[in-house]
Amino acid sequence: MVDFTVNGQPVSLDVPDDMPLLWAIRDFLKLKGTKFGCGVGACGACTVHLNGNMTRSCITPVAAVAGQQVTTIEGLGGNHPLQAAWEQFQVPQCGYCQSGQIMSAAALLRTNPAPSREEIVAHMNGNICRCGTYPYGLAAIQSVVGGGAA
Repeated sequence: MVDFTVNGQPVSLDVPDDMPLLWAIRDFLKLKGTKFGCGVGACGACTVHLNGNMTRSCITPVAAVAGQQVTTIEGLGGNHPLQAAWEQFQVPQCGYCQSGQIMSAAALLRTNPAPSREEIVAHMNGNICRCGTYPYGLAAIQSVVGGGAA
């Protein structure tokens, strides 16, 4: 049994300790916003926050989050400044990578509310978008910079 908090709600899951957090989130908690991309932590589609820090859920064993706070894209509530900027700047094409992109950007802005363009690019470098909407994502993040996004 693994007990932790997801999006502010306590959960208790009877799953194998080595199950990737991604599958616990998607299959057992039915939160489908976090996506499977590569399964090796390289693409960023599965990015969630663990105690506020960016974490690749596809390579994080569920046992490693026992007693901790996990936030998924659903936990941003749909009204986060980055989510609004993503719509305003028409970032998504297929949209598959977008939750991971937004979660990565939110983690950056939580620790650095006024990153430079270069800092944004370096931070977001670990998120892969097959559609190549990087310039739109950069513009969306830059539009939120200094706006207090967390």
